[in-house]
Amino acid sequence: MAEKRVTPSKDVFVNCPFDPSYKPVFDAIIFCVSAAGFQPRCSLEFDDASEIRITKILRMIGECPYGIHDISFSQLDPSSGLPRFNMPFELGIFLGCKAFGSKIQKAKIALVLDREPYRYQKSLSDLSGMDIKYHANDPTQAVGAVRQWIRVVSRRQDIPGPDSIWRLYEHFTRALPRICRIQRIRPEELTFVDYADIVNRWLRESKRSRTASITK
Repeated sequence: MAEKRVTPSKDVFVNCPFDPSYKPVFDAIIFCVSAAGFQPRCSLEFDDASEIRITKILRMIGECPYGIHDISFSQLDPSSGLPRFNMPFELGIFLGCKAFGSKIQKAKIALVLDREPYRYQKSLSDLSGMDIKYHANDPTQAVGAVRQWIRVVSRRQDIPGPDSIWRLYEHFTRALPRICRIQRIRPEELTFVDYADIVNRWLRESKRSRTASITK
């Protein structure tokens, strides 16, 4: 009897700040992951009060072979005066799974992002030696870093280049207000699930339109 082949998961755990000032970068990363043919996931996709938050995160990290971890918000919070530890904490869980988990978990691959080169060495020196990419809080640079990483780790040759993905993203952002009007929701009301679904639907329709124009 032939062994059943398992389709590799395309889930990407996105461990990024949910701060409003970071949203332009976050939205661009989610779009880039989707445009590359992968499935972005983050803790915002769940809203189950019966399950402890860390349990959700542990399960999601276990399910995702890929992880994007942005530690650029590990500075002091202006209101509390305390640093934000969520992103480094979840990165640590991901790396722990890779180091001590099963064969599947050991195959995990991560991209670590920061705002400036070598900034992390002042607060998270244990990461020294890792090839950390930086984006200067610029969505364009973030898209470039994410696309190049996905291309390398997936070995897929059908992923558009950074400039092509960025141009697609610009087309999408111009179309988003109209899409929201059709769906009777304001852009600022979009949940992560709303946004990810709209991105995937728009990408499918855009691909069909481009294919149709080529075949005419």
